[in-house]
Amino acid sequence: MSQTQNFENHARFYAPFHFFVVPVLLFNVVWAIVRVVRHVSFQTIASLLVAAALLLLAFAARIMALTVQDRVIRLEMRLRMQQLLPAELRARIPEFTVDQLVSLRFASDAELPSLAQKVLGENLTDRKAIKKMVRDWQPDLLRA
Repeated sequence: MSQTQNFENHARFYAPFHFFVVPVLLFNVVWAIVRVVRHVSFQTIASLLVAAALLLLAFAARIMALTVQDRVIRLEMRLRMQQLLPAELRARIPEFTVDQLVSLRFASDAELPSLAQKVLGENLTDRKAIKKMVRDWQPDLLRA
């Protein structure tokens, strides 16, 4: 990943997962479907079920990793906000949703208080919209 991160290039693709594991597992499901259509048997149906289970397992593992990552970001942002926000906003930290906190993590320390105020004041919840408001983008290069 580029060291210069911004809104346009911040999405993370993990090549082994996105460009090898998923295509291979998708191919396996499609091939298993073809085999069931051509010759229905216990073996081909079992093969299709295993292929589908493996694909779902891969996506479930990815979702679990991203969920844990979001929980860590939530904790990190709450601690960061305790240090950076003015007293009246610090009392409102529990009001931030995970989506809001995950989006605000890219904001610099200088702009975080004003963005946090705007996000709460306007009840902004869309991750993309909040990320687009960040002017001084701070890269997050340690993501799952």
